[in-house]
Amino acid sequence: MLLQTLQNTIRDVPDFPKPGILFKDITPVFENPRLCADITAEFAARLTQPVDAIVGIESRGFLFGLLMAQKLGKPFILVRKAGKLPGDTISTEYALEYGTAKIEMHAGSIRKGWNVLIHDDLLATGGTACAAAELIQRQGGNLAGFAFVIELDFLKGKDKLLKYSPNITSLVHY
Repeated sequence: MLLQTLQNTIRDVPDFPKPGILFKDITPVFENPRLCADITAEFAARLTQPVDAIVGIESRGFLFGLLMAQKLGKPFILVRKAGKLPGDTISTEYALEYGTAKIEMHAGSIRKGWNVLIHDDLLATGGTACAAAELIQRQGGNLAGFAFVIELDFLKGKDKLLKYSPNITSLVHY
C-alpha cells in the first residue's frame, strides 16, 4: 500500500532540468503528512543494524534524513555542496558525467567507530552517495547502509555503493 501510494504521488516532469530527462519529483509527497510519516517508519523498519547517526545529502536528503534521525533519536549530519557550511570542513571531489563536483561535511561530525546511514532522495549513478561514504570513512565512521526514496535501476548506481555496504534500501524503483 505504501509503495503504491508513493509511486502514485511522485510526479514525472519531462525535460527537466534539461531536454531528454524525465525528472522524478518527490515534492508532492511532502503535501501528505501521513505519507511522510509512513515513509519515515518504513525506512526505520528496514534498518538491518543499529545506527549512531544519519547523514543527509543536500538538499532533498535533508528532508527524510532529519525525520529518520528524529524518529531514531540519533544525530543528523549534513553533507553539502562545497562552500555552504561554516567552520572547519572536510571535502571530496567526485566525477560527474561532464566535469566534477565537490561535497563537504563538518570536520569531526562523525565519531570514530560510528555506524552511519546515508540518506538521499534519489539513487542515480551513485557518485554523490559514494563521495559521502568516503567522507564518513575518512573520519573513522562505518557505513551502516544507504536509504533512498527512489532508485533509477537502469543507471546501476547500486553497484558502486556495494563496496561500502550491502545494506541499500530504495522504496521505489524505476
